[in-house]
Amino acid sequence: MKKIIILIMLVSSTAVFSQNKAEKEVIAGVEALRLAMINPDKEVLGNLVSDELSYGHSSGNIEDKASFIETLVSGKSNFVDITLSEQTIQIVDNTALVRHNLLATTHDTGKAPGNVNIGILLVWVKQKSEWKLIGRQAFKR
Repeated sequence: MKKIIILIMLVSSTAVFSQNKAEKEVIAGVEALRLAMINPDKEVLGNLVSDELSYGHSSGNIEDKASFIETLVSGKSNFVDITLSEQTIQIVDNTALVRHNLLATTHDTGKAPGNVNIGILLVWVKQKSEWKLIGRQAFKR
C-alpha cells in the first residue's frame, strides 16, 4: 500500500511539473510575440507562428501567416507599446489557450497615434518541440 501511495505521488508531481514547464514555455512564447509585435522582425515572427496561423482582429479582419507578418514588418500595423494583463493559461495536451487583455499605443501607417484596449484569445499548439501560435482572436471590450 505504501508503494502505491508513493507511486501515485510521483506520477502526480510529474504531471504538475510538466504542466508548469509547459506553462512557462507558453508564457515565454507570449512574451516573445509581444516584443516581436513592438519591434517586428520577419524571421522572429515567422518562428513564433504556425504556417496555419489564423489571426483575427477585433474589426473582423482575418490574416494568415504571411499577411500577419507583412502587416507588422511594413509598419501598416505599428505597436509603440503593448501591455498585457489578467492573463490565464489552460493547457490541454499539446494545445494552450491563453486569454488576456491587451492595452497598446499604436501609430499605424497613415493614421494618427491611437490607443487599443481589447480582449485576446491566443491558441498555441506544440509542433514538434516548439509552441507555435496557430490562432488569435481579438474582441472589443
